[in-house]
Amino acid sequence: MAPPQRSPLRSPESISQAASRPTRRSLLAGVAALGALGAAGCSRVATASSTEGGDLLGRLRAAGVVRLGIAGEIPFGFIDKNGELTGEAPELAKVIFKRLGVDRVQPVPTEFGSLIPGLNSQQFDVVAAGMYVNPERCEQVIFADPDYQMLDAFIVRKGNPKGLHSYKDVVGKKAKFATGTGYAEIQYAVEAGYKESDILIVPDQVAGLNAVEAGRVDVFAGTALTVREVVKKSAKAEATAPFKPIVGGKPHVDGGAFAFRPTETKLRDAFNVELRKLKKSGELFRILKPFGFTEAEMTDLTAKELCGG
Repeated sequence: MAPPQRSPLRSPESISQAASRPTRRSLLAGVAALGALGAAGCSRVATASSTEGGDLLGRLRAAGVVRLGIAGEIPFGFIDKNGELTGEAPELAKVIFKRLGVDRVQPVPTEFGSLIPGLNSQQFDVVAAGMYVNPERCEQVIFADPDYQMLDAFIVRKGNPKGLHSYKDVVGKKAKFATGTGYAEIQYAVEAGYKESDILIVPDQVAGLNAVEAGRVDVFAGTALTVREVVKKSAKAEATAPFKPIVGGKPHVDGGAFAFRPTETKLRDAFNVELRKLKKSGELFRILKPFGFTEAEMTDLTAKELCGG
């Protein structure tokens, strides 16, 4: 999912119901007790592996639990109204780690921008937050192959009065532009010629919808999935058709994946084996579908492709 930290799924509780809960790029609000639990448990997270390829998988099997770094965005990874961990990434993690011999997953909530630092400082074992794979992140962590692909879309006022369908349109029509904290869309807009200092940065897609509805901005950019979900009950705003941002002069498709510490190639490779089985059987789509994913978001992209090599 572009250098800025993003990157960018529910038994869908509505976006409006989740307005107080920031996204996978920001703080997980409303679960302070859970956050405290995660922080208190940091000392029990498996330490860096000393063997080639890592030995974390064996230690996770022995402990019977894997700690997931999540950032609280519906539908990628969040705590539901019953206090339970869910979302496309956690639900997929439950299935794959069960197959790998690890029976339980435990969430460690953090800000989206803190996921990679938290992973590399041993605060949790794996990032399970729908994180986009891009070259900058690939220098800091290793990724499984993407479990989904994603295009961008805009939130605009009903009828799209400014005719905004791409970042080029936003620049050409001098539209007031907003996106989320750490979103890859920041870079996409800048690459199209938008001045970064003029971008309104808001916490999440709910705040973006509110900004468009209130007329503070003309457009909010996010993933096609989160945008189409958040506008469902809006009387003032709508989602544009999904589109490919231009990166390096070419249309670009993002892919979201699990991230691992660079030393843990054995765990990453074992994860990929199970992920490929789920893709081949169709079970992956069945896991992701309740969170708003369509068959168009299923992908055969690889982490190697998205890392630039």
